[in-house]
Amino acid sequence: MADLFDTLPDPETSTAPRPLADRLRPKKLSEVIGQDQVLGPDGPLGVMLASGSLGSLIFWGPPGVGKTTIARLLADETDLHFVQISAIFTGVADLKKVFEAAKIRRANGQGTLLFVDEIHRFNKAQQDGFLPHMEDGTILLVGATTENPSFELNSALLSRAQVLVLDRLSLADLELLAQRAERDLGRALPLTGEARDALMEMADGDGRALLNLIEQVAAWKTDDKLDRDALVARLQKRAAQYDKSGDAHYNLISALHKSVRGSDPDAALYWLARMLDGGEDPRYLARRITRMSVEDIGLADPQAQRLCLDAWATYERLGSPEGELALAEAVAYLALAPKSNAAYVAYKAASAAARKTGSLPPPKHILNAPTRLMKDQGYGEGYSYDHDAEDGFSGQDYFPETMKRGVYYQPVDRGFERELKKRLDFFAKLRSKRGA
Repeated sequence: MADLFDTLPDPETSTAPRPLADRLRPKKLSEVIGQDQVLGPDGPLGVMLASGSLGSLIFWGPPGVGKTTIARLLADETDLHFVQISAIFTGVADLKKVFEAAKIRRANGQGTLLFVDEIHRFNKAQQDGFLPHMEDGTILLVGATTENPSFELNSALLSRAQVLVLDRLSLADLELLAQRAERDLGRALPLTGEARDALMEMADGDGRALLNLIEQVAAWKTDDKLDRDALVARLQKRAAQYDKSGDAHYNLISALHKSVRGSDPDAALYWLARMLDGGEDPRYLARRITRMSVEDIGLADPQAQRLCLDAWATYERLGSPEGELALAEAVAYLALAPKSNAAYVAYKAASAAARKTGSLPPPKHILNAPTRLMKDQGYGEGYSYDHDAEDGFSGQDYFPETMKRGVYYQPVDRGFERELKKRLDFFAKLRSKRGA
């Protein structure tokens, strides 16, 4: 049975014009730019190839960093037949044909490296369909995904493949790629140094995007070098990679939260801007910013929460883009506010104690006794009305009678909580004195 993809024309022998990105596709692994952490002698792929024991892999990384190219070159290095499919365009019937062709190939003494682009697009049942063919050696699976495999791929599939993280290309990597493109074109790009830097920034770590941009620039007829402004006027900056429901969403909100917690308003504002520019819902950000005020500032600055709620309400009234400034002001305020998670920690500790002690009743002396029967049972007996006590503090125990007194809230010596700590210490001394 012929392979579905054996009938495709070979781009190497075709006489049709080929895009620059296709012409510059590396012919061997040593020509791949970037990804030394994976391909180097001590990297996972370097070690696998040196030992001759290549296993199934999942490449996780942003677009344009070499996932498809590396998979194709791995097949060449290991004498495996390369088959490429996309989860977007491949159905169950197509997969069956791919597996049948791989079985025939294996019976004839050749293995198959099956490269699955966008593998996270397959549902659970389709992902499970790969397992028996991976286990019996019919295929060596190499999947590619831009999404976090932990969330998007089945645990059974992940247990049979090693996840390798491919990084976005650095500016130095992109410069090497641009130089390779200029050698292929036979001329330097008509750009000043600043314009060249701007071109690299526009690519946003995507090698394929850079080569497409270079192809556009190379086609321009100009006698003088273009400066940065002229380049930007002719090329539209590609949108930053951001998926409101994907991995970037969680990574960037984590970066924003930790920048606030780390008292860095500049970094916090940067990540806020990144999320807003990427199309994030400002209401989601307003909710998370308010959560930061509760979790990380707490009672060290009680007005922080109120300020966040006001910023949220301001956005609701003004909308975008005017209302986003209120969120930015809240972020800057939180970053510079004194920090305390004492109330957050105290609540978690109290919750753990509540679950542990189950249904212990309150002590009888703090129970109301609206009926005679309840009075006869001792409800309310011995209760001391705090307003009648010295200093307005009775020092009574309010925990269940059989439970040891818990200590959960321990304020920090920062901001307003410094004052709360003084009050807590004051009451602790009175309680000790009256208990004695």
